[in-house]
This record gives sequence, structure tokens and C-alpha cells, in this order.
Amino acid sequence: MDIFKKCFDYDLDKKAMEKGIYPYFQPLDGMEGTEVSFQGHKIIMIGSNNYLGLTTHPKVREAAIKGLQEFGPSCTGSRFLNGTLKLHVELEEKLAAFMGKDSALVFSTGMQTNLGAISSLIGRNDVVVTDKEDHASIVDACRLGMGEIKRFVHADLDQLDRILAKIPEDKGTLVVVDGVFSMGGDIVDLPKLVAICKKRGARLYVDDAHSLGVLGGGRGTAWHFNMVKDVDVTMGTFSKSFASLGGFVTGDKDVINYIKHTARSFIFSASLPAPNVMAAMAALEVMETEPWHVEKLWENAAYMLKGYRELGFNIGATQTPIIPVIIGDNELCFRFWKELFDAGVYCNPVVSPAVPEGMALLRTSYMATHTKPQLEKVLGIFETAGKKLGII
Repeated sequence: MDIFKKCFDYDLDKKAMEKGIYPYFQPLDGMEGTEVSFQGHKIIMIGSNNYLGLTTHPKVREAAIKGLQEFGPSCTGSRFLNGTLKLHVELEEKLAAFMGKDSALVFSTGMQTNLGAISSLIGRNDVVVTDKEDHASIVDACRLGMGEIKRFVHADLDQLDRILAKIPEDKGTLVVVDGVFSMGGDIVDLPKLVAICKKRGARLYVDDAHSLGVLGGGRGTAWHFNMVKDVDVTMGTFSKSFASLGGFVTGDKDVINYIKHTARSFIFSASLPAPNVMAAMAALEVMETEPWHVEKLWENAAYMLKGYRELGFNIGATQTPIIPVIIGDNELCFRFWKELFDAGVYCNPVVSPAVPEGMALLRTSYMATHTKPQLEKVLGIFETAGKKLGII
């Protein structure tokens, strides 16, 4: 059989294109935080992870320009060999202090962070246990690791407890969860999770990609629950609240040092370029010195949570600025997206297999920099389109 047969048979995109409702890879003319430009038209962006709106902050932009001017566009090598700049070390020290941990390690992307850190920690005699709604980078990282993989139903920590209870004591165990789940917007029950991990002797790794800049005054899930010392490893990304590119892990000095010398995605990837490092460092400084960005983010999130519920949309169990609007049917989800897009709202349709069959949704997310008129306009467009398609 021809190995390319599956490629020739793939037609999900073609079917949507034929109906005029294909929503992905839309080429934007420009991007300015809360608005993007598409074919010369301004569209309100509610499909970004730019939670604090720092991509337009002058300090962040100036820092990126300075990094380019002083260090150039690339390090042309891995951190392990010739690609470590004093900037990388400085950022790692600042991140460790910000997160309240001993040490930090910066990777070139968020995906590589999980791939490298998790897979390096899971040896042949180890077990990794994950939530079924953990991010794809966690799933792939566990597959790269040499140990056994077990999964529990989303947020069912009693099932997690039962799984951990059956793992032999001579096996090392790592539990990996998202702090804020990227599709549902719900927050992990960290106090209960920590109690279970301690009872069963498991180590805990929390992916805070969507928690940093959002929870705990911007410092993430452990800070939100006042449990910084109870989380063994915390992962974060720069491509969201930090308005840059890259990722990092923080934790005990020996653990981070081990990852530094064994994580293949770290050792065999070119290091993060200076413009991205300096942009992330500037964003970190803004988070520390301008706390009102986080406060404004939550003000906007509360307004939209209330607005969607009052209109009658199903937004699930979200507690954060990530607000899923659950539609159900894949094609109806695409049609709803098209109505919104044409009316001037940009959000993200998520259909099976990315979500369970019958749970297609529009993922919306909000920024500290969204204005009240913009949010009011979004709700008005959602209401009009929702009624037209019989969703509300």
C-alpha cells in the first residue's frame, strides 16, 4: 500500500472549502493586539493568547529591537554548545526569582519545553500520569519518554488517586497537569491534587502556559493557591502573556540541571534568539511593576463570562479569560465561525478529534487591552449570529 494514501484521501479541509466555511490559516495583513487586519478590514481579535496585551507594550517592543541590534537575529547554535548568551542566564535567574524557585531553564519554544523536560524525567522504570485534557505537547512528551503512560478522566482526581495507588513503590511516578486547561478554561484543583501526590509519593509537574500572566497575580497556579513549595516543576511559555516566543521550566536546582543536560529538544535545538529573550525579559518586568494589567484582564473576563451566560450560550465550566462557546456539531461550529468572522470577530473553531465528537466549540480568549466598546460589539455579534443559526 502507498504510504501517501492517507494524504490523498484526506479531505476535511476540501469539504469545508467547498462550503465556504474553512476557518484555518487565514492570512492576516497586520496585527495590533486587540485588532487584526484581514484583506484591509479591521477585525476584533478574541482568538489570541495575548492575555496581558503586551505585544503592543512599548517596553516590550523596544527591548526586542535592542536585542536585534546588539546580538543579531540568531545564535546559530544550541545552548549546549555556542548558543548561550548572558541574556539567557539573566532571564533564567529572573524567572526563578519570579516563580519562587531555585532554578529555571529557557527553551526555544513552549512545545520543546514539555517535549524535553517531561521525556527526560521519564525513564524505563517510571510511570507518568496525565489528565486526558492535557495539552498535546504533554501527550507527545510522554510518548517520547521511556516509561509507562497512564491517564485519568479530566479533573477526576479520585480516579487519579486510584491509579497512583496501584503503581508499585519501586517505580518513580510523575503526575503532569495543566494549571489552566487551554480549551475549557477551567483551573486544576491544586490543593486536592497536591494532597493526593504527597499521599502516593508522586512528583508533580504543572504546565502553566495559560496560567502565567493570569493566575496568582501573574505568577501562575501555585501562587494562586499559595502552594509554591508543593509543585515540583512548573512549566511556562513566552508566546502568551510574555508576548514573545519560547518556554521554560522552574524547580529544584538539581532537577533543572538534570533536564539541562539530558533534554534532547534543548540540547539539539538552536537557542532562543536575543530579540525574543529581551522581549520576554521586558514583559516579565512589566508584570512585576505594572500589576494593573492582570487586574484589567480579570475585569474583562468577568464582563464576558457574565455576558455569554446571560445570552444563553453554553460556556462550560470555565473560570478564566479562556471562554469556550460550546456548539456541538462540527459543521455548525464552522458556520458560526464564518458568521462571526464576516461580521468582524476573530475566534478559533475547535472540532473533533481535537475535542470529543459532539463537543465542537469556539475558543474565545480575552486581553487586558480589550476596550469596553470592543467587548460590547463582540457580544452583540455573537447574539445576532447565535440567533440566526438557532444556537441561542
